[in-house]
This record gives sequence, structure tokens and C-alpha cells, in this order.
Amino acid sequence: MQEPVSLTCEDGQVLSATLFRPSEPLKGAVLIAPATGIKRQFYTAFAQFLNRQGFAVLTFDNRGIGESLNTLLKCCKADLVSWGQQDMPAALEALIQFYPEQPYFLVGHSAGGQLVGLMPNAHKLAAFINFGSSSGSLRNMPKRYRLKAHFFMNMFIPLSNLLFGHTKSQWVGMGEPLPKGVARQWQQWCNGSGYVKTAFGQQIKQHNYDSLTIPSKWIVASDDAIANRKNLKEMMAVYQGSRARSCILYPSAFGLDEIGHMRFFSRHAERLWPLITNFFDEYLHPSPHMM
Repeated sequence: MQEPVSLTCEDGQVLSATLFRPSEPLKGAVLIAPATGIKRQFYTAFAQFLNRQGFAVLTFDNRGIGESLNTLLKCCKADLVSWGQQDMPAALEALIQFYPEQPYFLVGHSAGGQLVGLMPNAHKLAAFINFGSSSGSLRNMPKRYRLKAHFFMNMFIPLSNLLFGHTKSQWVGMGEPLPKGVARQWQQWCNGSGYVKTAFGQQIKQHNYDSLTIPSKWIVASDDAIANRKNLKEMMAVYQGSRARSCILYPSAFGLDEIGHMRFFSRHAERLWPLITNFFDEYLHPSPHMM
């Protein structure tokens, strides 16, 4: 069963979310943290799968995205830092209120996994697992894709922000239209020393990347030009204290033509999803420091 719910962030911003209630006996609760510019409906089939395995699930739209856009996009003040420091923590707190005293997990897709270290309440998670999360550094991307990425980041984003007051990323197949602050930080971080790390001491004054010790698993696809091996290694290094492990998925090994950066959450890739629940099953009994 799924129902629409509203979340209120610490700064008063209201977000739209969907709560998936399992019919099976409850094993734990999962927050799905979305990729940049991706609406929560994209993860519905995956959330329903988790429900069938006995997990309650919460999906949500970050501020400025989907149904969480409650102003003109050009007036939206959202940025990546506010997603990590305000939106994701509010979603986790809501999940805890709906299902108290459970082991809590987070599934991060791309940005959703990169921003976990910004959450002041991330220590309440029993573990987190990411797909397609990496530093996003342009310099590490394959040459052919790097040209496309440079065009989007360093030409399309600045020009679109200048002309429209936001980034029309939907024009180039990059998800929903983005608030200019989100797109600007995305550009800066991917051009710099890597996602998030570039902003330490500048846009980011406080974070938990060094101190977060909860277990994590990082999954990337061999055919993902963005979250490639080098960028994965860079991002995992930012989470210095996490007990992290990683794996690379080869589409042919699962009878798939493609996984890339987005198709892990497609219904066609459902055979991959037990990788998530098998990881959760290792951490179903929260330790005292998470209570």
C-alpha cells in the first residue's frame, strides 16, 4: 500500500513524498534518496519490491523537483547542500516517526548517495547502499563522454541559467528542470576536486564525511561513464570512516543489454535488486548507538 505524505524540513520547506507500507511482517525501513533531477515516481517499482521483502519505504522529491517545487523555478533557492542538510534529514526523521524503533537504511542513487555525509542524522542509519554514486569528476570520464559532459556542465548550464533563471536539463535528457543553485553547484563540484569535497570549507562548513562509521556498499555498472572506477574510488575516499565495500556490475552477467547510470532501478533490472536486500539483511538488528 502506498500513500502520499508531506515532509517539513527544519527550515520550513515542505516536500512531497510517498510512503510504501508493507503487507509482509516489517523487517526495517528504507529511505530512497534520488539522483539529481529525478522524481520519486522513478523509484516506485523498486520501492514496491522492497515492500514485498518486508521493508517500509519512503520516497521523496527534493526541493525544487517534481511536486516539491512550490514556487516559480527561477525563484527557487535550492542547491545541493540544502538537499543533503535539509531534505534528506527531514525524510529520514519522517520515516522514523512513521516506523519507530526499526533498523533504518538508505538507498542512494547518484547524488542521493553522495550527499549522505551532509545529513546531521545519518548516524541513525544501520547502513546505506548506493548505486551510481561517485565523485562525478569530469577529468576521469571516458574521452567521448567527457566532451558531452563538458558541454552540459560548462556551456549548457551557465547559458540556460542566464537565459531562463534555471537549467532546462530536460532538453538534453538530464532529468527534471533544475533550480539554478543546484545546477551551479553540480557544475562546480564536477569540475573541481570531485563531488562534495570541492565545497569543503566553502559552501560546506559542517559535515559528517570524516566521522560517519556506519557500513556502506557502493555499486556501479561497468557501462556507466559517470560513476566509473576512478570516480567511485574518489567518492568512497571522502567517506573516510565508513566501513565501505564496492562491486561492479557487468550487464552481460545478468542477461542485460545495459545498466549504465539509470537502469538499475528499471523494472527490467529487477533481477539486480536482491543485491540491495541481501545487504540490508546483514544489518537488521540495530546496535545500541543507533537507538
